[in-house]
Amino acid sequence: MGASWATFNLTIHAYALCILLGILIGLVVTNRRLVGRGVESWLILDIALFAIPLGIVGGRAYHVVTHPADYFAGQDIARVFYVWEGGLAIFGALILGAVGGWIGCRISGLRFTTLLDAIAPGLIIAQAIGRFGNYFNQELFGGPTDLPWGLQIDLLNPAFPLGLPPGTLFHPTFLYEALWNLLGAVIIIWSGRRFTLQWGRNFAVYLVWYGIGRVAIETIRLDPSESFLGVRVNVWGAVAAVALGVAIFFVQGRRHPGFEPSGYRPGYVSASEKGLESGDTYTVGELAGEAESAMSRSGATSPSR
Repeated sequence: MGASWATFNLTIHAYALCILLGILIGLVVTNRRLVGRGVESWLILDIALFAIPLGIVGGRAYHVVTHPADYFAGQDIARVFYVWEGGLAIFGALILGAVGGWIGCRISGLRFTTLLDAIAPGLIIAQAIGRFGNYFNQELFGGPTDLPWGLQIDLLNPAFPLGLPPGTLFHPTFLYEALWNLLGAVIIIWSGRRFTLQWGRNFAVYLVWYGIGRVAIETIRLDPSESFLGVRVNVWGAVAAVALGVAIFFVQGRRHPGFEPSGYRPGYVSASEKGLESGDTYTVGELAGEAESAMSRSGATSPSR
Protein backbone atom coordinates (compact mmCIF):
# COMPACT_ATOMS: atom_id res chain seq x y z
CA MET A 1 0.00 0.00 0.00
CA GLY A 2 1.39 3.41 -0.96
CA ALA A 3 4.45 4.43 -2.93
CA SER A 4 7.56 2.33 -2.35
CA TRP A 5 10.84 1.37 -3.99
CA ALA A 6 12.57 -2.00 -3.89
CA THR A 7 16.36 -2.20 -3.92
CA PHE A 8 18.79 -4.86 -2.69
CA ASN A 9 15.84 -6.93 -1.44
CA LEU A 10 14.81 -3.98 0.71
CA THR A 11 11.51 -2.15 0.26
CA ILE A 12 11.62 1.56 1.02
CA HIS A 13 8.22 3.13 1.69
CA ALA A 14 7.59 6.81 0.98
CA TYR A 15 5.45 7.05 4.11
CA ALA A 16 8.35 5.87 6.27
CA LEU A 17 10.73 8.32 4.59
CA CYS A 18 8.39 11.21 5.38
CA ILE A 19 8.20 10.15 9.02
CA LEU A 20 11.98 9.77 9.29
CA LEU A 21 12.63 13.11 7.58
CA GLY A 22 10.20 14.79 9.94
CA ILE A 23 11.92 13.25 12.97
CA LEU A 24 15.38 14.33 11.78
CA ILE A 25 14.34 17.93 11.11
CA GLY A 26 12.45 18.03 14.39
CA LEU A 27 15.57 16.90 16.26
CA VAL A 28 17.73 19.54 14.55
CA VAL A 29 15.28 22.32 15.41
CA THR A 30 14.93 21.12 19.00
CA ASN A 31 18.68 20.81 19.48
CA ARG A 32 19.21 24.37 18.29
CA ARG A 33 16.60 25.69 20.71
CA LEU A 34 18.02 23.71 23.63
CA VAL A 35 21.55 24.94 22.92
CA GLY A 36 20.13 28.46 22.98
CA ARG A 37 18.99 27.73 26.55
CA GLY A 38 22.49 26.67 27.56
CA VAL A 39 21.87 22.93 27.26
CA GLU A 40 24.62 20.61 26.06
CA SER A 41 24.59 20.17 22.28
CA TRP A 42 22.73 17.08 21.09
CA LEU A 43 21.57 16.06 24.55
CA ILE A 44 18.24 15.69 22.77
CA LEU A 45 19.53 12.45 21.24
CA ASP A 46 19.75 10.86 24.69
CA ILE A 47 16.13 11.80 25.31
CA ALA A 48 15.04 10.72 21.83
CA LEU A 49 16.18 7.17 22.61
CA PHE A 50 13.18 6.96 24.95
CA ALA A 51 10.73 9.41 23.41
CA ILE A 52 10.76 8.27 19.77
CA PRO A 53 10.20 4.51 20.26
CA LEU A 54 7.49 5.11 22.85
CA GLY A 55 5.94 7.77 20.62
CA ILE A 56 5.73 5.33 17.70
CA VAL A 57 4.19 2.65 19.92
CA GLY A 58 1.68 5.13 21.31
CA GLY A 59 0.81 6.52 17.90
CA ARG A 60 0.22 3.06 16.46
CA ALA A 61 -1.78 1.84 19.45
CA TYR A 62 -4.06 4.88 19.36
CA HIS A 63 -4.66 4.44 15.63
CA VAL A 64 -5.50 0.75 15.98
CA VAL A 65 -7.90 1.41 18.86
CA THR A 66 -9.72 4.13 16.92
CA HIS A 67 -9.85 2.08 13.67
CA PRO A 68 -10.57 -1.47 14.92
CA ALA A 69 -12.42 -2.57 11.78
CA ASP A 70 -9.22 -2.16 9.75
CA TYR A 71 -7.44 -4.81 11.81
CA PHE A 72 -9.91 -7.06 13.64
CA ALA A 73 -12.95 -7.43 11.35
CA GLY A 74 -11.78 -10.57 9.57
CA GLN A 75 -8.48 -8.93 8.66
CA ASP A 76 -4.96 -10.26 9.11
CA ILE A 77 -4.25 -9.25 12.70
CA ALA A 78 -0.53 -9.07 11.90
CA ARG A 79 -1.28 -5.83 10.03
CA VAL A 80 -1.42 -4.16 13.42
CA PHE A 81 2.37 -4.02 13.18
CA TYR A 82 2.57 -2.80 9.55
CA VAL A 83 3.45 0.76 10.47
CA TRP A 84 4.85 1.45 6.99
CA GLU A 85 1.32 1.18 5.58
CA GLY A 86 0.35 4.28 7.52
CA GLY A 87 -1.54 4.76 10.73
CA LEU A 88 0.32 6.73 13.41
CA ALA A 89 -2.02 8.88 15.49
CA ILE A 90 -0.44 12.04 16.86
CA PHE A 91 -2.42 12.01 20.10
CA GLY A 92 -1.18 8.56 21.04
CA ALA A 93 2.34 9.55 20.00
CA LEU A 94 2.14 12.64 22.22
CA ILE A 95 1.01 10.67 25.26
CA LEU A 96 3.65 7.94 25.23
CA GLY A 97 6.25 10.23 23.64
CA ALA A 98 5.84 12.58 26.61
CA VAL A 99 6.38 9.65 28.96
CA GLY A 100 9.59 8.80 27.10
CA GLY A 101 10.68 12.43 27.18
CA TRP A 102 10.06 12.59 30.92
CA ILE A 103 12.14 9.46 31.47
CA GLY A 104 14.96 10.94 29.38
CA CYS A 105 14.81 14.18 31.36
CA ARG A 106 14.98 12.33 34.67
CA ILE A 107 18.12 10.55 33.53
CA SER A 108 19.84 13.51 31.86
CA GLY A 109 18.86 16.17 34.40
CA LEU A 110 17.13 18.34 31.81
CA ARG A 111 14.15 20.29 33.06
CA PHE A 112 11.01 18.70 31.53
CA THR A 113 9.33 22.04 30.84
CA THR A 114 12.47 23.19 29.04
CA LEU A 115 12.22 20.15 26.79
CA LEU A 116 8.53 20.76 26.10
CA ASP A 117 9.07 24.38 25.09
CA ALA A 118 12.11 23.53 22.97
CA ILE A 119 10.43 20.67 21.14
CA ALA A 120 7.16 22.47 20.30
CA PRO A 121 8.10 24.02 16.91
CA GLY A 122 10.22 21.06 15.84
CA LEU A 123 7.38 18.70 16.69
CA ILE A 124 4.77 20.53 14.66
CA ILE A 125 7.19 20.85 11.71
CA ALA A 126 7.80 17.10 11.92
CA GLN A 127 4.04 16.55 11.84
CA ALA A 128 3.75 18.73 8.73
CA ILE A 129 6.39 16.69 6.92
CA GLY A 130 4.93 13.40 8.10
CA ARG A 131 1.53 14.34 6.69
CA PHE A 132 2.93 14.04 3.17
CA GLY A 133 3.20 10.33 3.87
CA ASN A 134 -0.61 10.32 3.75
CA TYR A 135 -0.38 11.74 0.24
CA PHE A 136 1.84 8.90 -0.94
CA ASN A 137 -0.45 6.36 0.72
CA GLN A 138 -3.56 8.10 -0.67
CA GLU A 139 -5.27 8.06 2.71
CA LEU A 140 -7.07 10.35 5.14
CA PHE A 141 -8.51 12.62 2.45
CA GLY A 142 -11.62 14.75 2.74
CA GLY A 143 -14.92 14.95 0.93
CA PRO A 144 -15.43 15.63 -2.79
CA THR A 145 -14.50 19.08 -4.08
CA ASP A 146 -14.27 20.94 -7.36
CA LEU A 147 -11.47 23.19 -6.14
CA PRO A 148 -8.40 23.32 -8.42
CA TRP A 149 -6.17 21.80 -5.74
CA GLY A 150 -8.44 18.80 -5.27
CA LEU A 151 -6.71 15.44 -4.82
CA GLN A 152 -7.27 12.61 -7.30
CA ILE A 153 -7.55 9.17 -5.70
CA ASP A 154 -6.97 5.88 -7.50
CA LEU A 155 -10.32 4.20 -8.20
CA LEU A 156 -8.84 0.89 -6.99
CA ASN A 157 -8.02 2.40 -3.60
CA PRO A 158 -10.17 0.61 -0.97
CA ALA A 159 -10.78 4.00 0.62
CA PHE A 160 -12.40 5.40 -2.55
CA PRO A 161 -16.05 6.14 -1.60
CA LEU A 162 -18.62 3.92 -3.29
CA GLY A 163 -20.99 5.56 -5.73
CA LEU A 164 -18.70 8.38 -6.81
CA PRO A 165 -17.59 8.59 -10.46
CA PRO A 166 -13.96 8.10 -11.54
CA GLY A 167 -11.98 11.32 -11.57
CA THR A 168 -13.73 12.74 -8.51
CA LEU A 169 -11.46 15.15 -6.65
CA PHE A 170 -11.21 15.18 -2.86
CA HIS A 171 -10.07 17.70 -0.27
CA PRO A 172 -6.32 17.15 0.39
CA THR A 173 -6.64 17.28 4.16
CA PHE A 174 -2.99 16.23 4.52
CA LEU A 175 -2.03 19.48 2.78
CA TYR A 176 -4.39 21.59 4.88
CA GLU A 177 -2.91 20.19 8.07
CA ALA A 178 0.67 20.51 6.81
CA LEU A 179 0.16 24.20 5.99
CA TRP A 180 -1.62 24.79 9.31
CA ASN A 181 1.26 23.14 11.15
CA LEU A 182 3.94 25.17 9.36
CA LEU A 183 2.09 28.37 10.20
CA GLY A 184 1.83 27.06 13.75
CA ALA A 185 5.61 26.67 13.95
CA VAL A 186 5.97 30.36 13.08
CA ILE A 187 3.37 31.32 15.71
CA ILE A 188 5.03 29.18 18.38
CA ILE A 189 8.50 30.62 17.76
CA TRP A 190 7.21 34.20 17.53
CA SER A 191 5.08 34.00 20.67
CA GLY A 192 7.88 32.34 22.61
CA ARG A 193 10.26 35.18 21.77
CA ARG A 194 7.74 38.01 21.99
CA PHE A 195 6.34 37.02 25.38
CA THR A 196 9.28 34.93 26.69
CA LEU A 197 7.08 31.89 27.23
CA GLN A 198 8.77 29.32 29.45
CA TRP A 199 7.81 26.70 32.04
CA GLY A 200 5.88 24.74 29.39
CA ARG A 201 3.79 27.69 28.18
CA ASN A 202 5.28 27.66 24.68
CA PHE A 203 4.29 23.99 24.42
CA ALA A 204 0.81 25.02 25.56
CA VAL A 205 0.59 27.28 22.50
CA TYR A 206 1.38 24.23 20.37
CA LEU A 207 -1.40 22.19 21.99
CA VAL A 208 -3.99 24.91 21.48
CA TRP A 209 -2.95 25.71 17.91
CA TYR A 210 -2.78 22.12 16.75
CA GLY A 211 -5.98 21.15 18.53
CA ILE A 212 -8.00 23.95 16.91
CA GLY A 213 -6.74 23.04 13.45
CA ARG A 214 -7.35 19.35 13.97
CA VAL A 215 -10.98 19.91 15.02
CA ALA A 216 -11.62 21.82 11.80
CA ILE A 217 -9.88 19.27 9.57
CA GLU A 218 -11.59 16.28 11.18
CA THR A 219 -14.97 17.65 10.11
CA ILE A 220 -14.17 17.06 6.41
CA ARG A 221 -12.25 13.78 6.60
CA LEU A 222 -13.95 10.69 5.15
CA ASP A 223 -11.93 7.88 6.75
CA PRO A 224 -13.94 5.77 9.20
CA SER A 225 -13.19 6.27 12.87
CA GLU A 226 -14.63 5.30 16.21
CA SER A 227 -17.09 7.80 17.65
CA PHE A 228 -18.15 8.76 21.15
CA LEU A 229 -21.51 10.50 21.64
CA GLY A 230 -21.72 10.86 17.88
CA VAL A 231 -18.40 12.71 17.62
CA ARG A 232 -15.20 11.27 16.15
CA VAL A 233 -12.70 10.21 18.80
CA ASN A 234 -10.01 12.35 17.16
CA VAL A 235 -12.19 15.42 17.64
CA TRP A 236 -12.43 14.62 21.34
CA GLY A 237 -8.66 14.22 21.40
CA ALA A 238 -8.19 17.61 19.74
CA VAL A 239 -10.59 19.28 22.17
CA ALA A 240 -8.69 17.69 25.06
CA ALA A 241 -5.42 19.06 23.63
CA VAL A 242 -6.88 22.58 23.52
CA ALA A 243 -8.21 22.30 27.08
CA LEU A 244 -4.90 20.95 28.36
CA GLY A 245 -2.98 23.69 26.55
CA VAL A 246 -5.14 26.43 28.06
CA ALA A 247 -4.76 24.89 31.53
CA ILE A 248 -0.98 24.63 31.23
CA PHE A 249 -0.68 28.19 29.93
CA PHE A 250 -2.56 29.82 32.80
CA VAL A 251 -1.58 27.48 35.65
CA GLN A 252 2.12 27.67 34.82
CA GLY A 253 1.84 31.41 34.30
CA ARG A 254 0.56 31.80 37.86
CA ARG A 255 2.97 29.30 39.40
CA HIS A 256 6.06 30.55 37.58
CA PRO A 257 5.69 34.21 36.54
CA GLY A 258 9.45 34.57 36.06
CA PHE A 259 12.05 32.90 33.87
CA GLU A 260 13.41 29.38 34.14
CA PRO A 261 16.78 29.79 35.88
CA SER A 262 18.38 27.02 33.84
CA GLY A 263 17.59 24.35 31.31
CA TYR A 264 18.69 21.82 33.92
CA ARG A 265 17.03 20.78 37.16
CA PRO A 266 18.65 21.97 40.41
CA GLY A 267 21.85 20.07 41.07
CA TYR A 268 22.51 19.19 37.42
CA VAL A 269 24.93 20.81 34.99
CA SER A 270 25.98 20.06 31.43
CA ALA A 271 28.84 17.68 30.71
CA SER A 272 31.08 20.63 29.82
CA GLU A 273 30.45 22.15 33.24
CA LYS A 274 31.03 19.04 35.34
CA GLY A 275 33.12 19.86 38.39
CA LEU A 276 31.76 23.40 38.68
CA GLU A 277 29.35 24.29 41.45
CA SER A 278 25.79 24.67 40.24
CA GLY A 279 23.84 27.27 42.22
CA ASP A 280 20.75 27.00 40.03
CA THR A 281 19.11 29.82 41.96
CA TYR A 282 15.59 30.83 41.13
CA THR A 283 15.18 34.58 41.54
CA VAL A 284 17.08 37.74 40.77
CA GLY A 285 16.93 38.61 44.47
CA GLU A 286 18.61 35.35 45.44
CA LEU A 287 21.30 35.88 42.82
CA ALA A 288 21.93 39.41 44.14
CA GLY A 289 22.07 38.11 47.69
CA GLU A 290 24.63 35.46 46.77
CA ALA A 291 26.76 38.05 45.00
CA GLU A 292 26.58 40.47 47.96
CA SER A 293 27.49 37.70 50.39
CA ALA A 294 30.45 36.68 48.26
CA MET A 295 31.67 40.28 48.08
CA SER A 296 31.37 40.64 51.87
CA ARG A 297 33.40 37.50 52.47
CA SER A 298 35.98 38.67 49.98
CA GLY A 299 36.26 42.08 51.68
CA ALA A 300 36.62 40.49 55.10
CA THR A 301 39.45 38.17 54.15
CA SER A 302 41.41 40.21 51.63
CA PRO A 303 44.44 42.17 52.95
CA SER A 304 44.44 45.97 52.69
CA ARG A 305 46.37 47.50 49.87
